[in-house]
This record gives sequence, C-alpha cells and structure tokens, in this order.
Amino acid sequence: MIDDAFNRDLREILAERLKRGEIDRREFLFGLMALGGAVALPGSAANAQAKEVVLVNWGGDAVKFMADAFGAPFEKDTGIKVVVDSSGPSLAKIKSMVEGGKVTWDVCDSGAGTSFELGKAGLLERIDYSIVDKSQIPEAFAMPWALGCGAYSYVIAYDSAKVGATPPQTWAEFWDVKRWPGKRTMRKSMHSVLEAALLADGVPKDKLYPLDVKRAFEKVKQIKDHVVWWNAGADSQALIRDGECAIGNIWSTRAKGLEADSKGRITWTWSEGIITSAVWVVPKNNPAGKLAHQFMNSTLLPERQVAFFKTLGTAPANPKAAPLVPAELKRFNAMDTENAAKQVFLDDAWYADNYSEVYNKFLDLISS
Repeated sequence: MIDDAFNRDLREILAERLKRGEIDRREFLFGLMALGGAVALPGSAANAQAKEVVLVNWGGDAVKFMADAFGAPFEKDTGIKVVVDSSGPSLAKIKSMVEGGKVTWDVCDSGAGTSFELGKAGLLERIDYSIVDKSQIPEAFAMPWALGCGAYSYVIAYDSAKVGATPPQTWAEFWDVKRWPGKRTMRKSMHSVLEAALLADGVPKDKLYPLDVKRAFEKVKQIKDHVVWWNAGADSQALIRDGECAIGNIWSTRAKGLEADSKGRITWTWSEGIITSAVWVVPKNNPAGKLAHQFMNSTLLPERQVAFFKTLGTAPANPKAAPLVPAELKRFNAMDTENAAKQVFLDDAWYADNYSEVYNKFLDLISS
C-alpha cells in the first residue's frame, strides 16, 4: 500500500528506532508486520488455499507471530486467515503473474501511481466500493484500482540552528535563497517538486491541478543550483543531519526521525505539506475474490489504523481514527484535521496521465 521507495524507507526507520532504543524487539517485529498489513505465517502465497487472503509486502525480517494490527482482527471477525508473502509485489511481478494466468496473490502493498499503470492495462481488479466503504477515507484516496489506507507527506524540514528564529514556512520561502542561504535538498522525483514549485510561484492550493509543467520547470530553474537531490529517504535525513543542507523537502516520517535524533534542533512544518497515499491493490483474478476487498475494508477501521500509525508513523487514512491517536502523537499525524488543513493532496491521477511524457524532461532539467 506504499510506494516502493517509501516502503523501504519505513523499514530503515524501524531499524533506526530500534537502535535508538525508542522501540523494543517486539515492537520492531510488529512494525514489520504492519507494513504488510497482516499476519505473516510460514509458507508462501503459492500454497494459498481457499478461505485465505494472501497479502504481499516488501519483505525484511520474517514475522512469525500473531499481531493486532490487521490480520489477527480480520481472522477473528471472519475466521479467514491472512497469509503474507514477502517476496515484493513489484509492477513487473504483478504483470507477469496476471498475464501468465497464475495469480496467487490477493492484496498487494503498492503505490498509487503503479495502480494507475497496472489498472489501465487491465491487470488489477477495480476496487469494489460496494464492499469497501469509501466514506471512511478522503475522496483522493478512493481510486479506481487502489485503496488509500494510510498517508504521509512531503514537508519542509529545517535545522533551526542554521535558519534562525524565523524558519521557512512556505515553498516561496524555501525558494528564497537570499533570506535563507545555503543548500536545500529535494527528492529526485517530480512528485512534490512540481507542486512545491507552483506553490512557490503563487498558485493557490486549490488551483494546482492540472499542473502547469512549463511554469513549474521555470520555477525549478531558479533554485536547482542550490539543491542537492536525494533518492533514498536515509540520504535526505543525512543531508540535513550532517549539515550539508539546512532545509529540505523530505518525507514527514523522516522529518520525525530527524527531530528525535537532534533532540528537537531539526524539525519541520506541516504548512503547505503535500499529502500522498499509501495503498492496497488487488491483482486481476485474485484467488480470494471479494474477500480481498473485505480485508481491505477492515484495515480502515479506526483502531487498526491507529495501531499502524503508532508503529510506523504512517498517518491513518480514516479521519475517524484521529480521536484515538494519543495526545502526544497528534502533532505527528499528517491527517489530523488541524495538520491536514495546512496541506494539499497530491493528485496521483494526474501523474498517471503525464508521468512518461514529463519525467525525462524533468531529469534533463535538474541535471543541466
């Protein structure tokens, strides 16, 4: 349900939290389980039998115990086991499985952009919203071939020791290299960079889409010589922590880790954050049929959403989960009403229609 790079990043964050002593071994393993959204049992998806839901995540240490996030409650509700195959549901693997007529997976931890590419190719089941209650999630998370089960944001993070008493709070200020000199870091991806550029150029949040690519590119040109581009989330964190960059456009989960590591010296703002969804997808002709949709719907229940959030920092997609979030964790919740009101939702449908045309031009722009 999470874009590939972000999913790997969450696993790194769990390992870092374990090393810092913020979580114990049991919580670490629980977190790995939560990434798959189910109970990991011995065996593989290839051995799936009827009355099982096979969920595929991105691997890591095997998780062999029952836990309370998604799988155990679903089994208690229905008597149906949830089995995790941790071999990684890449776009290529899903495509090969469906086209080969040998589908053994039911629910896959994927990305919203991937869902549009696979869905338009006829390789995914449409989400059955007669089973999945889309009133439980934001409209942007109820996609044709993907269900948004969680959220995270691209935010402005900064080292308060370097930016002073008045840190940048908007993308226009992020772009202001005279007032805040020095290097910035941004992801080497169009996602969030184009939105940030347009917001910096004065486009209102509710008028962002369809993205004006030409205008965004012109704005990126103004700052690209001041940007260190990151690929992996750990790199974005290191660039700020080690002092190479004082300001960064990074994932909110990484910003939270930086704050912990620096004892509050490095922090972030939700102002003009760009929210994106973590999603489930269902391969075409999945063995469990509609049970997959029943399982996905169960992951939207508030208490299960909060269990996921507590472990990984991925925000609950269901707004009804917000009151269950402990007071001390509220400020870390990207989907908290107060925090979300300051942000904008990324439109994955736009990227699905425009990615292939624009991406190489974007890479040429930032490398020129």
